[in-house]
Amino acid sequence: MLDATTRSGGTATAVPAAPATELPLAAELAVSTPTGLAARCTRVVLSPWSRLSLLLVLLAASAASVLFLEPQRLLSDGWPPQLSGAAAAVVFGVAYGLCTVAFVPRPLLNLAAGALFGSQLGLTTALAGTVLGAGIAFGLGRILGQDALRPLLRARWLKAADGQLSRHGFRTMMMARLFPGVPFWAANYCAAVSRMGWLPFLLATALGSVPNTAAYAVAGARASAPTSPAFLIAMGFIAVPALAGAVVAWRKRHHLRGR
Repeated sequence: MLDATTRSGGTATAVPAAPATELPLAAELAVSTPTGLAARCTRVVLSPWSRLSLLLVLLAASAASVLFLEPQRLLSDGWPPQLSGAAAAVVFGVAYGLCTVAFVPRPLLNLAAGALFGSQLGLTTALAGTVLGAGIAFGLGRILGQDALRPLLRARWLKAADGQLSRHGFRTMMMARLFPGVPFWAANYCAAVSRMGWLPFLLATALGSVPNTAAYAVAGARASAPTSPAFLIAMGFIAVPALAGAVVAWRKRHHLRGR
C-alpha cells in the first residue's frame, strides 16, 4: 500500500528505505582498506630482513664516518676542546662509546684517554666508554639482527660458538675481553645474535676489559717517557695477553672443528 491515511484525512507518501546491508558494507570497505595496507606495510618494515638491512646501513655509515672524523687527532690535537676535568671526561666517554660502534680501534681510544686524562681518570673514562659502546652495539644487534641471523647458524662451528655464548655467556665473554684477538665489535654482535643475557654481557665486558684498558691508559699517560718502568710494564701487560689470546684461539679452533 503506497499511501497512508493520517488522522486529519491527508495522505503521506512512503519513501523506500535503503537496503540495510549497503551502508555497513561501504563503511567496512572504507575502513578496512587503509588498515590492511598499513598492517602489511608495518609487517614489511618490521620484518627480520628489513631490520637487518637497517643495521647494515647504520654500520656502513658508521664505518664511512671514521674516514672523515680522523680519530687519530685525539692523540695529536687533544679532545674535547674548551673543556676540562670531569666535564671533558664525560664527553670523551660518550664519544668513546660511539666511536667503538663506528669501528674505531679501542687501543687508540685507550691511549688517547690516558694521554688526555692520566692513568686513573683515563682508565675510568675508557671503561665507561667501553661498556657504553658495547651496550649500544649489543642492543642494535639484538633488536635489528638476531631474528634474521639466528636461522643462518647452520655450520657446525657456528652452532658450537652460539651454544658456548648462549650457555656460558659470562665466562666466554670474560675470556674474549681478557685475551685480545676477537675484535671488540665482532664479540658484541656475536653475543647479540646468541641468547646471552644483557647483564652477563655487560658485567663480563666491564670486568674483562679492566687489565687491557689499564695497560693502554698507563702507556698513553707515560708515552712521553717510553723508557720509564711504568711504560715498559704497561707494554708487557699488552703483549702477554695478546700472546696468550693467540694460544687460546688456536686451541679453541681445533676444539670447535672437532665438535
